[in-house]
Amino acid sequence: MKILFSLAAMLLTLNSVAQNIGGISAQTLAELRKANTQTPTDRALRNALANNSINSLALTANNQANSDTHFSNEVKSSGITNQEHSGRCWLFTGLNVMRAKAIAKYNLGSFQFSQSYCFFYDQLEKSNLFLQSIIDNAAKPADDKTVEWLFKNPLSDGGQFTGIQDIISKYGLVPAEVMTESFSANNTSKMSNILQTKLREWGLELRQAYAKGEKKPKLEQRKAEMLKTVYHILAICLGEPPTQFTWTRTNAKGEPQETKQYTPIEFYNEMVGADLQNSYIMLMNDPTREYYKLYTIDLDRHTYDGSNWTYVNLPIDDIKQMAIASIKDSTMMYFSCDVGKCYNAKSGILSTDNYDYESLFGISFGMDKAARISTFESASSHAMTLMAVDLDSNGKPLKWKVENSWGANSGYKGHLIMTDKWFDEYMFRLVVDKKYATQKVLDILTQKPIKLPAWDPLFAPEM
Repeated sequence: MKILFSLAAMLLTLNSVAQNIGGISAQTLAELRKANTQTPTDRALRNALANNSINSLALTANNQANSDTHFSNEVKSSGITNQEHSGRCWLFTGLNVMRAKAIAKYNLGSFQFSQSYCFFYDQLEKSNLFLQSIIDNAAKPADDKTVEWLFKNPLSDGGQFTGIQDIISKYGLVPAEVMTESFSANNTSKMSNILQTKLREWGLELRQAYAKGEKKPKLEQRKAEMLKTVYHILAICLGEPPTQFTWTRTNAKGEPQETKQYTPIEFYNEMVGADLQNSYIMLMNDPTREYYKLYTIDLDRHTYDGSNWTYVNLPIDDIKQMAIASIKDSTMMYFSCDVGKCYNAKSGILSTDNYDYESLFGISFGMDKAARISTFESASSHAMTLMAVDLDSNGKPLKWKVENSWGANSGYKGHLIMTDKWFDEYMFRLVVDKKYATQKVLDILTQKPIKLPAWDPLFAPEM
């Protein structure tokens, strides 16, 4: 008995020692405390930070970027939109690009396309994409990477330009006054949560039915019944989309010009008319991967029968060349970036010189853009409409401006201004009309795209 007790005690001691390896021991903690010498400056900072935010103390004084709002080349803005408490920046951005074309074409005044109309079909299509993908992958085990990813991401209100292409090409557009914003459109979290919960429940049901021997046609019949419930929830929260409507077009002075009856597809064809699937090129600056290659991301789309996000990966200077050409031709662009980095909300300035955290804490930050991407420190988080560039006498960009969708009182009169250095570090995606692309980029589109998995670190939806 004594021998058994001794062995148990010895094993307990060994386990205790093993658990201490790699942990913070009492000795390590003592050394940390000893190293934390408090200088008078440290004590002053501690007192200041007790009642102030880190950003308020790290804000760089006399930052010249905060006072320069002139731009040499600028596309006229047509009023600031507001996505409210939703992740629909991708949708607002895409529609803002298209409404600029419509306003210029017909000399319209304050005009918007309905975001709610497109969002209704986006949520319906994403629900179908999830359920059909569950059926397609039903034979795979529950811990398969794709199956796990689907259940982690059944639905979101975020997205990217493929949603603009697929949703609008399929369902058309209506004016904002024909299908107005509801509370759930502006505050999407609860509706999305309800749909996500139900979709996960249905996904599990479909997998269980398959495991019991149910064939694909029967599973798809059940999916059709599930989509009826999704449609019903969306109609209650957002309103049911019109299939036909009457609209009076007015000019910039508010004078009636023409009254017509439209279907949403007819309205899109008249007001915009672009071939969204073939007119645009999606560009990316991802230094973790080879440039001048075509890539596509599996399941990174908004509709099951639509297109995955497919893009040309380019050096930043190549992207700037096409962006400048577009702005000079008065054409706005879909643009996305890591908007939260170095952002001064008061001024609306995005600058790597906005905050001096290194001096505040006596530390340095050494990661470049590639390192930030590979460690999940940085990724595209928000889409906006690129509309202006300020060029020096040699044609080199000094700063850029975007039309945002956070309301007219945010940032600089509803816009954000970014220095060219910030653009280099935190810009990720740009969508340009093919006519502004170089021949080298057009040739890359003939490549067979390299497929990346849905869980790639750079491809979270823009919110």
